[in-house]
Amino acid sequence: MSEQRRRLVFGALGLVFIALLGAMGWFAVAIYGKTFSSAVPVVLRAERAGTQLKENADVKVRGVLVGSVRSIDVQPGWVDVELAMDPDRIHDIPANVSARLLPKTLFGQRYVSLVIPPSPAPRALSAGAVIQEDRSTQAVEVEQALRDLLPVLQTVQPQKLASTLGAVSQALEGRGPELGTTLVSLGDYLGRLNPEVPELRTAITKLADTVHTYSTAAPDLVDAMADLRTTATTLTRQQQDLAALFTTVTAAGDDAHGFLDANDDTLVDLSADSRPVLDLLAEYSPEIPCVADAAARLKPVVERALGVGTAEPGLHVDLTVRPPKPGGAPPPAADGPRCPTAGSAAPGADTPAAQRFLAELLAPVLGERPSEIPGWSGLLMNPLLRGAEVTLK
Repeated sequence: MSEQRRRLVFGALGLVFIALLGAMGWFAVAIYGKTFSSAVPVVLRAERAGTQLKENADVKVRGVLVGSVRSIDVQPGWVDVELAMDPDRIHDIPANVSARLLPKTLFGQRYVSLVIPPSPAPRALSAGAVIQEDRSTQAVEVEQALRDLLPVLQTVQPQKLASTLGAVSQALEGRGPELGTTLVSLGDYLGRLNPEVPELRTAITKLADTVHTYSTAAPDLVDAMADLRTTATTLTRQQQDLAALFTTVTAAGDDAHGFLDANDDTLVDLSADSRPVLDLLAEYSPEIPCVADAAARLKPVVERALGVGTAEPGLHVDLTVRPPKPGGAPPPAADGPRCPTAGSAAPGADTPAAQRFLAELLAPVLGERPSEIPGWSGLLMNPLLRGAEVTLK
């Protein structure tokens, strides 16, 4: 065979191979486009088809594939979707069927789901029939939920969400019984919690009121904390002085403890011995203010009598004792201490016991010891206590 003839044969074979490849491609496209399959044309009229409904999308009835989408024709106010129905299955579909446009997955392509009504028509779906979109409450709610979910799906990255859902799926795989037990326990817990919801609501309301109160008092609390910080700073700066004070107080406490421990019997005896004196002072306590007042008024008179601050020091006394004014009340016969006023008398004021008592009272006022108080002081105090008028010149 010559070289030229061989080239012609190989060229012819190449052309045949290329034609065969083209025919196979056309045949594959024709099969994909269902050119060789018989189908019953049906029209679906919907308000909107969305961007996820494509040609050759599935048409299903209760999950069974019964056809596909041939074309989508957008009209003013509605959309006509041409469906190619399987002739072997269209006879099982009633004529009053409705349709929903649902996604296969969360981010997947939409498909046409034919919904058989509760009361199917006796006549089957036929070629050229117009299927209306399902506008029942359930279908509208599903459509509204998908429509509201669209902004979220546009924001969330699908690949990350798919990875998350895949991880959740793997985590829950094989754990159905445990998950069911958990849900049952959760249901029991919610069942027991449900009767307590009113009290819980009341507690939350009171908590809100409390939080509001604390919010109102927050400035005062902040000021108090600032003052407390100042106090804490001062204590920190004075901690050495505080430590010294505590040491001193501890030492004083130890000394006091030692003193009391060593003299406890003496203190008890002193208290017991002081009891009669305290009882006597308690008995004559009404007269003590009177005597103190009289001694205070007597002091300047005595100083004038002794010539204090004059050129003639010494005792110059012109004593005149006048009897009580007529009409005065007679001395009462009551026994015990009393505080006499003008016109009354102190019983027993001229007795030695009364003299000693007056000496005890006048000694602190005059700054002398009781034994140094002269006996004639009774000449001044006794008439005064009896209500008489005493004049010193």
